[in-house]
Amino acid sequence: MSAARWAPAPVPVPVPVPAALDAASAIQAGDSEHVIRTLVAGRAPESPSARGGRPRIVPALALWGGVRLWVVHGCTSRRAVWRRLTQHGVWSYPRVAVRDEAVARRLARAGTTVLEALFVRVCALLHTGLAPWADHHLAAFAPDMVALDETTLDPVARRLPSLRGLPPGDDRLLPGKLGAVCDLRRQVVRTIHYHPNPQQNEQAGARALLADLAPGTLIVADLGYFGLAWFDELTDAGVAWVSRLRARTSSAVLHTFYARYARGDTRDQLLWLGAYRADRAKHAVRLLQLRTAQGRHRYRTNVRAPQPLPLAAVVRLYGRRWEIESAFDLVKTHRKRHLLWASQPLLLLQQLWAVLIIAQILLARRWQVAGRAGVDPLEVSLPLLIEWLPWIARDSGDGEDPLPFLVTRGRAAGYIRPSRRLALSLPTILPTQIRPPPPDLPLVRTPRYARRRGSPHQQASASALG
Repeated sequence: MSAARWAPAPVPVPVPVPAALDAASAIQAGDSEHVIRTLVAGRAPESPSARGGRPRIVPALALWGGVRLWVVHGCTSRRAVWRRLTQHGVWSYPRVAVRDEAVARRLARAGTTVLEALFVRVCALLHTGLAPWADHHLAAFAPDMVALDETTLDPVARRLPSLRGLPPGDDRLLPGKLGAVCDLRRQVVRTIHYHPNPQQNEQAGARALLADLAPGTLIVADLGYFGLAWFDELTDAGVAWVSRLRARTSSAVLHTFYARYARGDTRDQLLWLGAYRADRAKHAVRLLQLRTAQGRHRYRTNVRAPQPLPLAAVVRLYGRRWEIESAFDLVKTHRKRHLLWASQPLLLLQQLWAVLIIAQILLARRWQVAGRAGVDPLEVSLPLLIEWLPWIARDSGDGEDPLPFLVTRGRAAGYIRPSRRLALSLPTILPTQIRPPPPDLPLVRTPRYARRRGSPHQQASASALG
């Protein structure tokens, strides 16, 4: 692939080294409050006002700290930030005498730069801080393992005059979509891209999300990214992928590694996707099928050998993707965090980035508790962690680590309990039961991609590949 089509995302301005080191220590210790304070201080230095050169009435750290507290406590109005600043103060900052309109103007001028940079720094520090508990056993052949996903944001509140007459469910109430790259070995989000068009096809933003992935990375994608040309491009780029198989996709079987129809209809096969001349993939792929009491599960991957990526590993990979998606949804909905109260685009984006930052740190806390307690992350109750971690951190004292309390007393308090997730019953497939393919089996052919409406990415891929 050409460099122009896979251009890397802009590199954010880094946090000063002392602040980054301080925040890294706080993440390692589990002190989320100190993380926010340190990184905000590093990204939002004080500056004099534009009129007289005197210091601002509301310091930058207090302003963004107020935004952070508004998200944590599930407030549903921008005036909550103003009330916090004027009636209670933020952290070590005392109350300030300032009008609500002044806080609104200050947030409007600030934009989303500080919050976006803060999110990037939190992601980078979590990647390092969670390294001791990263799972390198699953798909060990891949240097990196990520999930690609996209979600449409919830409708905004109809507060502006232009929105009040819109009926519920109108597309104009949808603020956009989020595209995400999730780190499956650490169970946190690595990259977020915001798309203002809620109807944008998933494949349109995929290149930007995957711009900086190393060759050999394993991608787990949902059905929104299904496309023959798209997956052929990933294979040509040396990227491994796993996806669900879309219903009614034509195919032709090339070779059967394993098949057992008597119990569960389990299959492991090589096949061509696209059995007709109008739409046919370039590379042969592997189909893995499993039928359980919950239904039929069908996956496909360009990892064509069964040994490095068996059926059980593929099922676990999709379980990991679902876990992080469910966890972020829970963080959004807990205490009304899913309600985007702002109708103005800028204020809405500020709220959105603040929610994402808090969600990242909460998911990291869950992974750290599980790692220190020696349990599966699903055994750590995320709803209880969301509800009680701020209180536990407050009782532990400023700068103290709240995680030892969760580890030592988590089972007694119910923070750590047996997972309720239903586990699939997976068949045992012995290496001796796998039939190797013929050495001269063709695995590449001349492709042809159908140009379908509503899939701009697939059309661009077909055109580029000729």
